[in-house]
Parts: sequence; structure tokens; C-alpha cells
Amino acid sequence: MDVEISRIKADVYSQRVELEGESLDELVGSIRRVGVLVPLIVVADGEGFVLVSGHRRLAAAKRADLVSVPCLVRAGEASQTKEICFAENFFRQDLSAIELAAGIKDALDEKLFSVDELAAALRRSADWVRRQLVLLTWPPEVLEAIHNGKISVSAASNLAAVREGTYRAFLLRCAVDDGATARSTAAWLQSWEAGQPASEAIIAEPVPGEAPRQPMVPQAPCIGCSAVMRTDELCYVPMCPSCVRHLSNQRRAE
Repeated sequence: MDVEISRIKADVYSQRVELEGESLDELVGSIRRVGVLVPLIVVADGEGFVLVSGHRRLAAAKRADLVSVPCLVRAGEASQTKEICFAENFFRQDLSAIELAAGIKDALDEKLFSVDELAAALRRSADWVRRQLVLLTWPPEVLEAIHNGKISVSAASNLAAVREGTYRAFLLRCAVDDGATARSTAAWLQSWEAGQPASEAIIAEPVPGEAPRQPMVPQAPCIGCSAVMRTDELCYVPMCPSCVRHLSNQRRAE
């Protein structure tokens, strides 16, 4: 049935979707030409309706100045509508790894599924589901780089384990600028861990990862030119974090 857009409330089951940009402009153009081909999913709410699925289509329909849109009206419990939202969010092809992890966390926090149920529904292992939750605990700058597609999750996982913030930020810039692989960042992490005081190395907790890191020759980027070299080929220059930050900023400004 067609429902007037003015009667649809869209913010109750809001999703992590982009409501601006070129892809939405294309959808607006398509709707102006042929209309909304895939109905939205709504649930009745008094005299109006609550949008469950189809937030981008609704935003595009508003931009296209439509008065009404085709909808499927569902009746059900709140948990069922949340499951529909989660399913649509998860199976979006453009979902970033961070959005995926956040959706999984939301589903578990809302008690829509248990870890085992979610793993079965997604055809993944329970351990994989738990790793998505660990991912969200990584430093914000690492998560932002993953979300923006500047570094892979596997490469970022090694940088997230570097606890010294200034050096981690330096390594992250090098990884983004040079397109570092997981093998490269694993070597950087290994190099950083080797330089830790023994008292810290002994009590350090293991970091969850996709797989155990393979032994390799430690490598690290040069603080001056960012060239990746074996650590036994680099000169040891004792510097405090503020000086590392200063030199790194100077390099970026050149």
C-alpha cells in the first residue's frame, strides 16, 4: 500500500547509513524516473507508521519531492522489527568493518541474539563474533582509518596493539601513506615489542588476532623518510614522544 511520507517516522529504528553523497543522488534520480521500486517496511503506530527498513529510499523519496511511497505494513513485536533492521544493515554491500562490528554489538546489547545464535545466523564462528567486539575497543584513530578504507583490518590489528600513542599514530600514518600490509605492520609491532622494557614485556597480555603471527625479521619505518627497513639496519636514536611528534609533523608539512 502507498503511505504518505508525512505519516512515516524514521528516527526510531535509525540505521548507520549514509544519507548524503553521490550514491544517494543517483537513487534520487532513479526514483524521479521510475519511482520507488522496492517497498519500505513499516509498522503501524497510532495514526502513523514507524519506518523499519528503507531509510535511504525514504530520504531519496523526500529529495525527489514524492508525497507517498509504497510500503509493506508489518505487525509484530519490537524485537522482530529490530531483527529486520539488523538484517538489512548487515547485508548491505557497502557496510564497513566498523559498521559491521557496531551492528553486531548492538544486536547483542539489545539481546536480539546470543553469541552462538548470531554466529549461526551469520554462518560464522562464535570466536569470530567475539573478535568483532574486541575490534571496537581499538584506538579511535585506528578505527577511523579502517572505516574510511585506508587500511585493512588485519594490518590495523597489529597497530592497535602498540600501546604508545605517539608512536602508534606515526606508524598508522606510515601504513596509510605506504599501503602497508598485515605482514609489514606485524613486523613493526614485533619491533616495538622487542624494544619494551623487560618488566613490561613479561606482564603484557596477549592481543586477540585472526591468527598467530609468523616469525619474521623485525622491520620498522624510518622516522625521517618512512622507508621500511630491517631494525638491525636502522640507527638507534633515543627520542622522547614529543620530539617524535615534532619531527613527524615537520615531515608532513614539507
